[in-house]
Amino acid sequence: MSSPIQLRDCHPAPASLRDEVIAGLSKANKELPCKLFYDQRGSELFERICVLEEYYPTRTETKIMQSHGSDMAAAIGANCLVIEYGSGTSEKTQVLLDHLEDPVAYVPIDISKDHLLESSRRIAREYPQLEVMPVCADYEQPFEIPPPIRPARIRLVYYPGSTIGNFHPPEARRFLARTAKHVGAGGRLLVGVDLKKDPDILNRAYNDSEGVTAAFNLNILLRINNELGTRFDPDRFRHYAYYNEALGRIEMHLLSLARQTILLDGLEFGFEEGESIWTESSYKYDLEEFAALAGKAGFDLVSAWVDEDKLFSVQLYVARASD
Repeated sequence: MSSPIQLRDCHPAPASLRDEVIAGLSKANKELPCKLFYDQRGSELFERICVLEEYYPTRTETKIMQSHGSDMAAAIGANCLVIEYGSGTSEKTQVLLDHLEDPVAYVPIDISKDHLLESSRRIAREYPQLEVMPVCADYEQPFEIPPPIRPARIRLVYYPGSTIGNFHPPEARRFLARTAKHVGAGGRLLVGVDLKKDPDILNRAYNDSEGVTAAFNLNILLRINNELGTRFDPDRFRHYAYYNEALGRIEMHLLSLARQTILLDGLEFGFEEGESIWTESSYKYDLEEFAALAGKAGFDLVSAWVDEDKLFSVQLYVARASD
């Protein structure tokens, strides 16, 4: 029988959300952090995105995990503490757990509390010998990893889904450097990295024919309305995503369809027709580019696994001892 789930709640306070929204909308080029996508409805919409025909990353990464999970587990070793940033449904994590030798515990970290509890309870039921310790937190901010009952030989951070691409490269380097300190010398990082490819494939992946990605993008406005009392009208904005080949990234925006003003805490934020809110970047890398980036952050490449169409990669790194 699985142990009861005890949630560590480090969710940001509403004031933090308000400050981030005000800061983003106050910029000359307005933007909102992509982590705001993931309230309950946003998480559910992202699950739908992951099974769309046009959206290759999830099924491709899962296939890589299924095909090479034994090799990954052998390179990671036994008795590790698995820490997952942005755990979501934890479905790909199950493929990893099925191959790992006697993992000590699993720490899923996600900002969507209800989603996190649901997936954690499912993992605990399906892996009754595994200690599951969910943490509701913004993993970009400081938080404590709960200690497992059994001591772990090493820490492994699992960061699937090409989420690392949401950081601009200098931010990604700093994030990876913090992760290296998090796992400690000899600790591991297993990360999903989306590869550069035909721009048509990328543009279709972020502009699906069913409009699910558009609904996901627009949901950020509904979340701000619900939590901060603003009155964004999603019908007055349009989803816009494209691949910026020169910078190697997908950009997602919300375009204002009319001149309008939004109020928040007595502040006015004006939009011209055609003005955008930048909601997400998703950088694509080739293998050498990402290995160089991770190397500057304190990680050495152990191995990389790529699908036969060279769409996606799963890469394993080991943290060097700090200088």
